[in-house]
Amino acid sequence: MRSVFSENALWNYSQPLEGTVDTREYVAFYWNKMDGWFEEEEEVFGHARDPYKRVEVLQSSRHVRVFLNEVCVADTKTPIILFETGLPRRFYLPRTGVRTEFLHPSSLSTVCPYKGEASYFSLEVGGQLHIDLAWYYQSPNLEVAKIEDYICFPQGKVDLLVDGELEERPNTKWDKP
Repeated sequence: MRSVFSENALWNYSQPLEGTVDTREYVAFYWNKMDGWFEEEEEVFGHARDPYKRVEVLQSSRHVRVFLNEVCVADTKTPIILFETGLPRRFYLPRTGVRTEFLHPSSLSTVCPYKGEASYFSLEVGGQLHIDLAWYYQSPNLEVAKIEDYICFPQGKVDLLVDGELEERPNTKWDKP
């Protein structure tokens, strides 16, 4: 077994704040200094999972239409709805329901420990480019495999009509216009 040295890989509170648990005998590891993190035998990506968070994926027959600058960029009656604790429900749409002429692959990718690695599309509508507007998971985690290659347009950046009703624009970091 080879030994690898990583400088400044752990930290602790040598003088804990008054009234808090005495942690002088404990250390914590910096996430980005480790080769990998595991929960039992499964590798964790992005950050540790919250045991009080739930992610559920359901097939739906709701009629979902997505508008950007008053142009319909997607229309389907076969969305998949992803429910995630503390976040608005997300509608993932099959590519067959998305007008792909508006999509431009982006170099952005992000990691979610619940869903996997997301890739992004920018959308060009009416001569205006909307950077990293939609995301998809090419190889999602097994627990949410149904969303594979479906595209999500966050409600805060587009007008999303579900069964003819305009969805409220949520206020999350992923929905900021």
